[in-house]
Amino acid sequence: MIDTQRRRLVVCYDVREPRRLHKTHETMLGYGDPLQYSVFVCNLSSSEQLLMEEALTKVVKLPEDWVHIIDLGAARGRASRRIRSLGSRPLAAPKRYKIV
Repeated sequence: MIDTQRRRLVVCYDVREPRRLHKTHETMLGYGDPLQYSVFVCNLSSSEQLLMEEALTKVVKLPEDWVHIIDLGAARGRASRRIRSLGSRPLAAPKRYKIV
């Protein structure tokens, strides 16, 4: 059975080298929406999360860089309301394209 329940995740990273930092950001654009340059919110199934983690390990250089993945719970319900913004609006999500 395929796991289709989505989880709300906050992914943040610190990548030391500018080229890897840019590649990490570009990789994350395929999985979530940026709150800041190095902080993303994602609604992913467990299989999508595994794909994201695999993609990130190909880009970042561990242990020089680090990535934190924070699971807020099911994407529906309370987890959808666990991120609040004060001040100006969060960054608008860039247009993402799906290759079919």
